[in-house]
Amino acid sequence: MRRILLAVLAVVAFAAAPLMAQGAPPQGSAGQPYTIEYYYKCQWGHQQEFLSLFLKNHWPLLKKIQATGRILALKIESPAYHTTEDGRWDYRVTIVYKDSTVATTANPDEAGFIQQLWPDQETYQKEEQRRFEILLAHWDLPVTDITPNRP
Repeated sequence: MRRILLAVLAVVAFAAAPLMAQGAPPQGSAGQPYTIEYYYKCQWGHQQEFLSLFLKNHWPLLKKIQATGRILALKIESPAYHTTEDGRWDYRVTIVYKDSTVATTANPDEAGFIQQLWPDQETYQKEEQRRFEILLAHWDLPVTDITPNRP
């Protein structure tokens, strides 16, 4: 009986090993750059409106934060081809933060930057509301570069 139980446990452990191995390891050690991809899926026909509002009302804020050193790199991408609706995304914004602490804590300067960049807060708030009304989905995905260093 004991042998059968051990054999069953070994089979279960062997079968479960690939499930536990899936996914990337956590990002680098403390103080290392931390990358997050932000995905945006818009209502059909509103992709350009979303992008225009993003570039007007969010990109300048990201660039301002980048100038402080909290953000090391910024990139906006759009897919060249379409995919199935369930996997579709329209824009991906990749941000490389100085480190995981900066990426996961509020920026104390952000509210001041918003006031400075957009003195007409009423228009800014309306446009930001519209930008989010256009979205069908939005998700944030921390990513880890696991490319081997050796050839």
